[in-house]
Amino acid sequence: MAKSKVKIQKSKIKKGDKVKIMLGKDRGKEGTVEYVLAKKNKLFVGGVNLYKRHVRKLKDIEGGIINIPKPMNVSNVALICPTCQKSTRIGLKVMGDAKVRMCKKCGKEIDKGKA
Repeated sequence: MAKSKVKIQKSKIKKGDKVKIMLGKDRGKEGTVEYVLAKKNKLFVGGVNLYKRHVRKLKDIEGGIINIPKPMNVSNVALICPTCQKSTRIGLKVMGDAKVRMCKKCGKEIDKGKA
């Protein structure tokens, strides 16, 4: 049986963006993107989507229950625009020879300070 291929979309959400969780157990919470797994369409958001893991005591590791961050799908988050502070979709605008991300609600550029 052949392995089904998942279409990899280029994510418009980058590391350091402020996002709002739209689905899952942490719905409504906000956080910043810490890491993006582009090939799997997943990302890690700081302090969100944490799961408990029971760890056995070893020689150099103390046992107990620790919180492990799990990745979430890119489609489960919405970017928060830095100018209008609302969760929004992202559009692309061509400026010269570069593409710039823009807010769909207010129309302002998102990557203005970044280069």
